[in-house]
This record gives sequence, C-alpha cells and structure tokens, in this order.
Amino acid sequence: MLERKACLLTWQLKSEPTARDACPIHCVRIKDHRKHYLDYQGPISGGRGMVTRYDRGHYDLLAADDSVWTIRLAAKHLTGDFRIERNHPETRSQWTLFAI
Repeated sequence: MLERKACLLTWQLKSEPTARDACPIHCVRIKDHRKHYLDYQGPISGGRGMVTRYDRGHYDLLAADDSVWTIRLAAKHLTGDFRIERNHPETRSQWTLFAI
C-alpha cells in the first residue's frame, strides 16, 4: 500500500520481496483503500485470504503516470529505488515490481 492523498493505492504481491534482489515480482493492482486500513492485518472478508504487512517505512514518489510508478523506499526490509510497471496497457490489474 502506498499512501497517496486521501487513499491507499494497493497492490497484492504474488511473493514476498525478501530483498531488492528478489525482484521482479508479479503483483495485482487492487482497489484503493481508506487510510484506516494502513495498520490492518488480518482476514479478508468472505474468506478470501489474509492481509499481511511485510514492511513499513517511507516512500518518495519520483515519477508517476498511468502505467509506471517510480518510488524510493526507506523501510526496514526494502530500501532503494523501485519501479511498479503495468504489464499491458489494456489491463489495469497486472503489474510488476522491479528494483532499479
């Protein structure tokens, strides 16, 4: 989740980014969430799984458009520059996280 203005932009990662060298990681862009979900960990309604926070820290938005976000992370596990890129222009949900 990336806090942006009044909401949390959210991606579901298909694997845990244990370090920068674990990238690229396939992820799915899911609906934006209200800010009070920033601290939530637990079950997803309807038995659809669990929310687990892997890391917590600060990010700086370096560049963004509809299909690519470039960010600088300063967190406990992940630090450095990353790019979140939409895989196909015609799909909204399929993205990949890259260390750069």
